[in-house]
Amino acid sequence: MEIFIAVFFFAFSTTITPGPNNIMIMSSGVNYGVKSSMPHFLGICLGFPAMVLVVGMGFGSVLEQFPLLHQMIKIAGTIYLLWLAWVIGSQTPKAIEKGDRKPLTFWQAVLFQWVNGKAWVMATGAVAAFTTVAGTLWSEVMEITAAFLAVAFPCVGIWLVAGAGLRQLLTNHRAQRIFNISMALLLVFSVIPVVLDIWQFYFS
Repeated sequence: MEIFIAVFFFAFSTTITPGPNNIMIMSSGVNYGVKSSMPHFLGICLGFPAMVLVVGMGFGSVLEQFPLLHQMIKIAGTIYLLWLAWVIGSQTPKAIEKGDRKPLTFWQAVLFQWVNGKAWVMATGAVAAFTTVAGTLWSEVMEITAAFLAVAFPCVGIWLVAGAGLRQLLTNHRAQRIFNISMALLLVFSVIPVVLDIWQFYFS
C-alpha cells in the first residue's frame, strides 16, 4: 500500500501535466467534441497503463541492453509527433466541418504511447523508482500499473472536457485556427527534451 500511495502521487503529477497526450486530447475536444474523442480518450487511459505493465515485465531491460533500439524508437516517435503537430496546426474549421479529418481511433491512441517520448520517461522512471530488489517484481509492477490506471481517467478527462468547453468559446474560424496553431506549437515544444536526448546520445 505504501508503494501504491507513493506511485499514485507520482502518476498523478506526471499524468495531469502538459504533454503530447494531453495536448492532443484537448485539441481533439476542441475540434471534434467529447463524444467523437472518446476512442482517443480510452486509448490513452488504457494504452499507457498497458505500456507500463509491458515495460515493467521485461521490455525495459531489453531496451537497456540495446540502447540503439531505444533511440530508434525515440527518433521515429519524434518524427511522428512533429507530423501530428503539423496536422493539428494545419487543421481549418472548414476541413473539420466537412469531416476531412477524424480524431485518433482507440488503437491509434494505444499505439501512440509507444512513440511518445514523455510516456517512455514516465513508464521507465516509475518502474525504476518504485520497484525494489527485495520485492516481488510482478506485484510491484501491478501496483504501479494500477496507480496509472486510477489517475488516467480523471487527469486526461480534465483536458478533454477543457477542450470541449473551449469549443463553445471558439465560435469563429479565426479563434479556432489560432487555438490549433497554439496546440501544434506546444506539441513541438514538448518534443524538445527528447530531441536534446537524441542529440546527446549521438553527438556528446
